[in-house]
Amino acid sequence: MQDVAVIFDMDGLLIDSEPFWSKVEIEVFNDLGIPMNEEMSSQTMGLRNDEVVKYWYARFPWTGMSQAEVCRTMIARMSDLLMTMGQPMPGAIETVNLCRELNLPLALATSSPIGLIDTVLKRLDLKDAFDVITSAEAEEFGKPHPAVYLTASRRLGIEPTKCVALEDSVRGVISAKAASMACIAVPAPENLEDERFAIADVTLESLEQITEPWLKKFLAHDS
Repeated sequence: MQDVAVIFDMDGLLIDSEPFWSKVEIEVFNDLGIPMNEEMSSQTMGLRNDEVVKYWYARFPWTGMSQAEVCRTMIARMSDLLMTMGQPMPGAIETVNLCRELNLPLALATSSPIGLIDTVLKRLDLKDAFDVITSAEAEEFGKPHPAVYLTASRRLGIEPTKCVALEDSVRGVISAKAASMACIAVPAPENLEDERFAIADVTLESLEQITEPWLKKFLAHDS
């Protein structure tokens, strides 16, 4: 089991940030004249912030603020919300700590920009938890492209086939599987019945289901 690494997504997996993203997107895009709502916001779950902005600009082109300015506005609002109100997902801190206790190499592979990663890790008191931190912001393509996972694997020095990814979004699961990794999906309750999660190796209702015996068994099977 020593040569198995665990790679965590961040938004919606470690921190309950998806409602904040939805709130910010609705506010910012409504200000731009776009009829954004929660259902529309869910369509871009798992994409990088700049790709979300590009996606909606293509459908509802606006004038005034540039796409880059919109991105900066959204990230600044997200940072404030996460730092003041962000809460860990159930079992998130415990799962990271369990992996550390088992001396597993750990990485973070997220679509969020570096600035928000720092905010979240500070909020969750996990700044020193990961051996490697990777952001899709630094990649040519974001999830569902596998680039951010392949970078995490390379920087860990462990083959992708020896890595296990934990994800909450369909795009994230596709990204991990495209990188040839095993994947544990932990969707939001309203997405549990989404058949697209079938490509994950296992789907859980919560990180609270990951106990030491369960994780050891899963990793032993994967390795």
